[in-house]
Amino acid sequence: MVNVPAGVWIDEQGRVVRPPETAAPKTQELKIGGKSITTQGDDYVAALRDWVAKGDKSEFVLSDDEYKRRVKERSPQEKEADAAFKLAVALHDKGQNELAAKWWQRAQTLNPESWNYHRQDWSFSTDAGKKWMEKFQNSQGDYYPKLELKDKK
Repeated sequence: MVNVPAGVWIDEQGRVVRPPETAAPKTQELKIGGKSITTQGDDYVAALRDWVAKGDKSEFVLSDDEYKRRVKERSPQEKEADAAFKLAVALHDKGQNELAAKWWQRAQTLNPESWNYHRQDWSFSTDAGKKWMEKFQNSQGDYYPKLELKDKK
């Protein structure tokens, strides 16, 4: 997940039928320092309403194959980044902030695309907004990935 709003669709049987994606309530474009953050909320809400009305008959419920295509197994580097992040959180909880900072940095180095690893680290600094802006301005692609509402054929 990049940021809020985010949604995951889980059916009545506990099966995830759509993986994490941007779940904005309306379509918006926000300009920040010459770059845009765009959400496709109108499309998302329409798909969500279709799923509520039709359940597993909704065209927006993903097939098993499409779900697998979208949710790939994490690479060894991403798994190591996750372990480093969890270690940093545990160290921070024990008051070992300097050591925690080193492990947050390790997680960010291993998986620089994860906004979560950065935000957690920034939450303990007074210049979090500045750091977010710098990363956002230097990032490639869209802040929120474009929605893929239907199966790829």
